[in-house]
Amino acid sequence: MQYIIVLLISLLTLPTAWADNHEPKTKKVCVKQTDSKTKKEKEVCKTIKVHKKLDGTKVEDVKKEEAKKKK
Repeated sequence: MQYIIVLLISLLTLPTAWADNHEPKTKKVCVKQTDSKTKKEKEVCKTIKVHKKLDGTKVEDVKKEEAKKKK
């Protein structure tokens, strides 16, 4: 009976732990801008999402390989 309880608890907590790792990462970016009226510099900050860049094949390379295969 204890094994069933432990199994149920682990099955319920595992998806929540897995979902926490897939939140988008954010970073704060600040840029200095000058106000046209007062000629003072002010800092404008925004929070942006950082995406993971994926490596892939170029479309041109795939087309060339397909053309070679057809010949």
